[in-house]
Amino acid sequence: MSKQDFLVELGTEELPPKALKKLSDAFTNDIIDGLKDAQLSFEGFESFAAPRRLALLVKGLETAQPDQNLERRGPAVKAAFDADGNPTRAAEGFARSNGVTVDQLEQLETPKGAWLVFRAVQPGLQTSELLPEIVSKSLNALPIPKRMRWGASRAEFVRPVHWLVMLMGSEVVDCEILGLKSGNTTKGHRFHANKELTITAAADYQNLLLEEGKVVAEFAARRDTIKTKVNEVAAAAGGNAVIDEDLLDEVAALNEWPVPLSGQFDKKFLEVPAEALISSMKEHQKYFHMVDAEGKLMPYFITVSNIESKDPTQVVEGNEKVIRPRLADAKFFFDTDKKTTLEARRENLKPVVFQQQLGSVYDKTDRIARLAAFIAEQEGGQADLAKRAGELCKSDLNSEMVLEFPELQGIMGQYYGAFEGEAEEVCAALNEQYMPRFSGDELPSNLTGCAVAIADKIDTIAGIFGIKQPPSGSKDPFALRRATLGVLRIIVEKKLDLDLRDLINHSIEGYKAQGVELPAGEGLTDTVVKFMLERFRAWYQDENIPAEVFLSVMALKPSQPFDFNQRVKAVHAFSQLAEADALSAANKRVSNIMAKAGDLVIPDSVDAGLMSEEAEKTLATALADKKEEVQPALEQRQYSQAMESLAPLKDVVDNFFDKVLVNAEDEAVRLNRYALLKQLRSLFLHVADISLLQKS
Repeated sequence: MSKQDFLVELGTEELPPKALKKLSDAFTNDIIDGLKDAQLSFEGFESFAAPRRLALLVKGLETAQPDQNLERRGPAVKAAFDADGNPTRAAEGFARSNGVTVDQLEQLETPKGAWLVFRAVQPGLQTSELLPEIVSKSLNALPIPKRMRWGASRAEFVRPVHWLVMLMGSEVVDCEILGLKSGNTTKGHRFHANKELTITAAADYQNLLLEEGKVVAEFAARRDTIKTKVNEVAAAAGGNAVIDEDLLDEVAALNEWPVPLSGQFDKKFLEVPAEALISSMKEHQKYFHMVDAEGKLMPYFITVSNIESKDPTQVVEGNEKVIRPRLADAKFFFDTDKKTTLEARRENLKPVVFQQQLGSVYDKTDRIARLAAFIAEQEGGQADLAKRAGELCKSDLNSEMVLEFPELQGIMGQYYGAFEGEAEEVCAALNEQYMPRFSGDELPSNLTGCAVAIADKIDTIAGIFGIKQPPSGSKDPFALRRATLGVLRIIVEKKLDLDLRDLINHSIEGYKAQGVELPAGEGLTDTVVKFMLERFRAWYQDENIPAEVFLSVMALKPSQPFDFNQRVKAVHAFSQLAEADALSAANKRVSNIMAKAGDLVIPDSVDAGLMSEEAEKTLATALADKKEEVQPALEQRQYSQAMESLAPLKDVVDNFFDKVLVNAEDEAVRLNRYALLKQLRSLFLHVADISLLQKS
C-alpha cells in the first residue's frame, strides 16, 4: 500500500486568541478520528495553529482504504430450501438484498447447523475521495459558540476564511470547503511576507512558512520561543519575568513572528498595590511583568510584538505611552477608594441583591459574620476577629478598583483594611475568604480566614438548597460543587473538628434571624450534608482509593469531614492487609444474618452459660479483649491503629464459622450467637461498615 503526506490548512482572518489552542486541538483530533474510522493508517501527525491559520500534517497516510472482506449471514439452510430443494422466499429475499441470486450464495457450517452466507470483497476507496468529507465534518464540529457569515457567502465560520490548502504529497486534493476551492498556496506574515507562497510538497509546509513566510506555524514552538525570549529580555533588564501560563497561551495565539521587547513605567505607580498594576498590564495590554530577587514588582514590562521592527525603540515608546494612562487610572481608583471606609462601603451593599429570595449582599455579610464567629469559637479562635472579617468581607465589591478589575475582589479589601488599621488577621481574611479559588489553590493562612471562607461557602450552599435550586446535571450556576470541595479541603487539610450538620443548622438559623424562611423545610440539613459528603467520592477517586472504601465510611454518615477522611484512610490501609478480604466477607455474612433476623430482639450482651462450643467461647474472649484494646485508639480517633489491631481476629472468626452452627435449633442459643456476632460487627462499625468492601 503506497503512502503520502497529507496537508490541510485553512487560512482565516485573525482567530480568537483565547480559543485558538482549543480550536486547533479539536480540528486535529476530529480529522485523526475520521481517518481512523475510515480505516486509513498513518505514521504520525503534526498540528499547527497561528493567528491566521489552522493546519494539520499527517505523515505517511495510506493513499487508499484496504479492501474489506464482507460476510453476511442469512437464513439457516433448513429454512432456505423446501423439501424439493427449491429456494424459499427467505432465501430469495436474502439474495436479493445483497444484489445476487440464490445460487451465488455460499453455505457456512457451524456446530449449530448450516447457514446461507453472502461473501464479497469491497474495494477500498481512494483516500483523496474521503478527505473532503473528513475535513468538512471536523470544521463543522469545532467548538464555536457563535458562527459568522461574511460578504455574499452563505458559509459560516468563527472568522471569515480566505484560502484552503489540501495536498496529498504534491498533488492538490480537488474539493470545495466553506466556499473555498482547494489549492497549494498559503500566505505568509501579514506584514513581513504578505504574499502567496506555493507549497510544492506537504512535508515542506512548516519550513516554507518559517523561511519565506516569517511565520512560526507550530503553536507549541511559538509558545516556547516566547517563553525563552521573555526570560532573556527580563534577565537583560536585571529582573525575573513572571509568566502566567494562560497569558502565555494567549500571547502565542496573537503572534505569528513573536519579538519580545521590554519597556518601563514611572516608579510612582509602584505606590499602587502590585496586583492592580499587574491586572492592568496583563488584562488590557497582554504584558508580562517583572519582579526583583525578592519578588517585588519592578517598573518594567515585557510586550511581545508581532513584527521585527527596524527601530524597536519606537515600538517600546508606543507601548509605554499606552500603558501610562492605564496605570494612571489604577492609581486614581486606588486613591479614590481610600477616601471611603470599608464600613461605609458595606452600607452601600444594602441595595445590592445577593439572590432575590435570600436578600442583599449586606444581609449575606451579616450571616457570614455570625457563622464565622461560631466557627472560630468552635476551634478556639478569636470570634470577634472572625465576626469583624465577616462583616467587611464583601465591602470592596463596590470599590472603583474592583469594579474595573473584578479579579481583585478580596485582594483590594485586604489592602484597604490594612490602610484603615484593621487587625492583620482580619485583613488577611478579607482576601482569603475566596480560597481555594480553584483546584489545588492555596488555603487560608489563619483560623479567621478559614472561618470566613467556610462561612461564606456554607451560607451560599444552605441558602441555594433552601430555595430548592440545587445543582442538576452539568448545571451549577452558583458553583456549589466547587464551594463544597473548598469547605472540605479547608476542614480536612487544616484538621478542623467542625461538623457539617452544626454548620448548616447554624446557617439556617442565620437566615431565620433575618426573617428568611427557606421553603426546603426540615429535611434541608440532611439533604445538604449528603450532597457535601458525596463530593468526597470524586476526591478519593483522584487519590485512587476504591469507591467501596468511601461507601463503607459513608454508610455510617459521619458528618465531620476531618473525621470522615481519617476513617477512609484507615479503611483503605486496612483493605491492603492480607486479613481484609476474610474479615469483610465475615462482616458481610453477619450483616446478612442480622437482616434475616427480622424483628427478633438481639441482646447486647452475651450469656457465657449458653456457650457450648469451644470456637464461640474463643471468639467471645477475643472480642472482649479486642474491645478493651482498641477503645483508647477509637477515643483518640486513631482509626488506622484500631483497624490494624482488629485484623488478627480473622483466624478466630473463620474458626467460629467453620465449627459453630449459628442458626441453632434452640432459640436462646441462636440469639446468644447472634449477640456474639453483633458484638463482632459493632467493633468494626466504630470505624466503617467493612461489609461493603465486598464488591460482589
